[in-house]
Amino acid sequence: MRKIIILLCLSMLVFIGCSSNKPIPGAQDKMTLADQFYSQGKYAKAARIYEEISFERRSAQTALAILRMADSYFRLNKFTDARLAYLQLINLFPDHSEVSFAYFRIGVCLFEESLPPQYDQTETTQSIDAFRTFIDRFPNDARFKEAIEYVRKAQYKLIEKKFYNGYLYYKMKDYSAALMYFDEITELGNLDRLDRAALNYTVIIHHRQGNLPEAKRYYERLRSRYPGAKEVRKLAKLFK
Repeated sequence: MRKIIILLCLSMLVFIGCSSNKPIPGAQDKMTLADQFYSQGKYAKAARIYEEISFERRSAQTALAILRMADSYFRLNKFTDARLAYLQLINLFPDHSEVSFAYFRIGVCLFEESLPPQYDQTETTQSIDAFRTFIDRFPNDARFKEAIEYVRKAQYKLIEKKFYNGYLYYKMKDYSAALMYFDEITELGNLDRLDRAALNYTVIIHHRQGNLPEAKRYYERLRSRYPGAKEVRKLAKLFK
């Protein structure tokens, strides 16, 4: 019995010794595995490994791992996680060759994080600031025009927010507040659906308030800008 116990102990020591000699994957091996997952579209698995590498601050792969971790989250539509990872790259490796790309992607992430126009637009405003930072810092970047287009889309979203605010006050019959928002839209001079709708409600509000000269003035502006619009035909009845 004693011999059996001794043999078991010796076997365990040999097993432990073999296990301790098993090579631990290095950063390069992990990077290769993560890259394989990424190329296969397994972005969640890739992101976990890239994150492990990113903790190894002394590794030559750290910066690239952080960038690809951010890209993985971006592919998964986890825009907040992606944005934080891109920001991490900028803070830790400000001279990295892809830092301009990181700045651009932060703007994209904020735009994608933003809520529909009827809700709070904090992220939309932040995305405009992020893209303007990118434009100022990297005017010769290949993504310059795309950044400008994102700024335009974000700015239009803020105009939509103004319209929804105006419409909300219109429904609440707070006409002074509604007109304030509608006037901001119509004074822009854009020929689009928001301008047409804002003019339409402006005419209605002035008519309801008994301010016929102003109602007529905005109606004429609406008719000149959108002569064939259904709003023009409907409002024409008010002035017969």
